[in-house]
Amino acid sequence: MHAPILLRPIVILLLAAATAASAQDKGTLDPQPLPPLAHPESPGTAARELFGRKTTPAHLEARSIGFYSHGCIAGAQALPINGKTWQVMRLSRNRNWGHPRLIEMLERLSAQAARLGWPGLLVGDMSQPRGGPMLTGHASHQVGLDADIWLTPMPKRELSREEREEMSATMVVADDRRDVDPKVWTPAHVALIKTAARDPEVERIFVNAAIKKALCREAGSDRDWLHKVRPYWGHDYHFHVRIACPPGETSCQPQPPAPPGDGCGKELDWWFRESVLHPPPPKEPPKPRPGITMAALPAACRQILMAP
Repeated sequence: MHAPILLRPIVILLLAAATAASAQDKGTLDPQPLPPLAHPESPGTAARELFGRKTTPAHLEARSIGFYSHGCIAGAQALPINGKTWQVMRLSRNRNWGHPRLIEMLERLSAQAARLGWPGLLVGDMSQPRGGPMLTGHASHQVGLDADIWLTPMPKRELSREEREEMSATMVVADDRRDVDPKVWTPAHVALIKTAARDPEVERIFVNAAIKKALCREAGSDRDWLHKVRPYWGHDYHFHVRIACPPGETSCQPQPPAPPGDGCGKELDWWFRESVLHPPPPKEPPKPRPGITMAALPAACRQILMAP
């Protein structure tokens, strides 16, 4: 994936945003409700302020609406915080919601991975109860079809609430950002990501470019799954798995097909340029951007927001 010359200023801004969002923010043992909005009905109110205050799903038939970074979800289900082969992290965020097909995929992947030597999944952010833009952290994850999976194997015990809020995931990228850290990277990491990519419902997997490089090197002759795994900023302690729009849900806007080929070799070179790995600081701090309003989301998202 190359960044055209005309897009390089935009790329650097995205990199700065990704760096800010990549910190492993801790949760809290005492989550507090957000204060009421003074004018929730105002057309200028950011959609993230409205969706971020919904703590329960819209009790409607499950349906993903819009695009992964521009939509919402009806009938979301919560991934149980404990399973035989998974545990949910950062419970205070209330972001363990998704389309039933995402829940099924995570349960399926966790069981498959456990049989391959990965003890279980530590699941990070999925979506909010009604999807939509989030107050912090993600541009996507809006339609209940995205999930972050930590690159830390699940311990052989149930984590405490404090551990789920405060422990950090394993950084697998080396300090120079040019490859994985051989002290922590294992064949089990390769097997886990490969298993996820081979799931027929998975549309994309996003990883740090150094992780993509390692996967390219270690895949051997079995490479048909690599085209789903795409490099992106951050994603050095977790990978982002995205499933396709559910069959028959015409309100869901699909992800464009992945480019042909395995995405290795020269396609990765751009990511390891010095100017990309260590961009110069901006001359001025970027100005905060106003969040999108409800008018910018699919019309059905207002119905989802207002549903009981």
